[in-house]
Amino acid sequence: MMLRRNLLARWASFAILACLTFVIPVSPGAAAQDAPLASWNDGPAKRAIIDFVSAVTSPSSPDFVPPAERIATFDMDGTLWVEQPVYPDVAFAFDRLVARASTDPALAAEEPLRSILAAGPSTLNQLSSAEIETLLNLAISGMTVEQFDSEVQSWLAAERQACWKAPHTRLAYLPMMDLLAFFEAHGFKNFIVTGSSQDFARRFAGDVLGLPPEQVIGTARLPEFALDASGAPQLIAGAHSMFKVVGPGKPEAIHLFIGQRPVAAFGNSGGDADMLDYVSARKGRSLAMLVLHDDGEREYAYGPALGLPSNGVGVFDQALYDRANKSGWHVISMRNEWREVLPGLQKPTSSDASGACALR
Repeated sequence: MMLRRNLLARWASFAILACLTFVIPVSPGAAAQDAPLASWNDGPAKRAIIDFVSAVTSPSSPDFVPPAERIATFDMDGTLWVEQPVYPDVAFAFDRLVARASTDPALAAEEPLRSILAAGPSTLNQLSSAEIETLLNLAISGMTVEQFDSEVQSWLAAERQACWKAPHTRLAYLPMMDLLAFFEAHGFKNFIVTGSSQDFARRFAGDVLGLPPEQVIGTARLPEFALDASGAPQLIAGAHSMFKVVGPGKPEAIHLFIGQRPVAAFGNSGGDADMLDYVSARKGRSLAMLVLHDDGEREYAYGPALGLPSNGVGVFDQALYDRANKSGWHVISMRNEWREVLPGLQKPTSSDASGACALR
């Protein structure tokens, strides 16, 4: 499928440009051209997806959904790519502020930035919502939207995530890329609905998924129209959130920006439950799924559902697990349902990487 081929091609191109610092093997599923969900094991989740798509796309089916109504929404962090040990947009903001503080002592002395910088990146997942908001706002302050986009693009491609020693653009889950492609091939329109900063998410979606910006809904910051020194119009990246796309903010944003109720939704934490509820309540057949990170060997294992550890990032607690079972949502076990997770990457096990690869 086109999206999957494009993804693998981008990864292969990056490997060449990086002088083959890592090897990308051919996926076993890639040999069977256009095989549906090749990176998934033949389990209940894969069967549920294929059955759902067959039912809603067959004109003779009582569950048929016209192409214009085939909307699928996906959370981003922890659903489409790695979110541990700290949300990527927060890691980006921290790295940018470290660079700014090195040339601006006054900025570095301001609280709470001074304390955040002193504590270091290992404590970012312990920040309060207000501290995260401050960090994100300071990171983009004064930039045009084009400058912000360029900085995010460079960071995603060049920054090597501490555990995997790979750029963040390599940390998208192949099974979810296959799922996006499978939906696309059957007339679905895929949207990202994420709590991450919208402009940050748009760059990830464009570079890694090939999704256009209008199919990405994130926590939006109000830009400011201004004229530069030459009198040319420009937009300054917003430093204040218009609304947050978490919890009930997800169905609210879906209505505002899509205008119709999706038929399928995918998430991985309690922040996605309202979106799944909204989709499940539609008249007609729907599909709601949650990714459970229970694979500590190929990625991370965290919950705290089923006794898994938790560090406050991407919380999937027992109440959500029980709610999923009660509501008829499918819980995707990463360990059991995914044949591949991050192709070409292997989680380091050496002692020098253990700290970077641990939940903290």
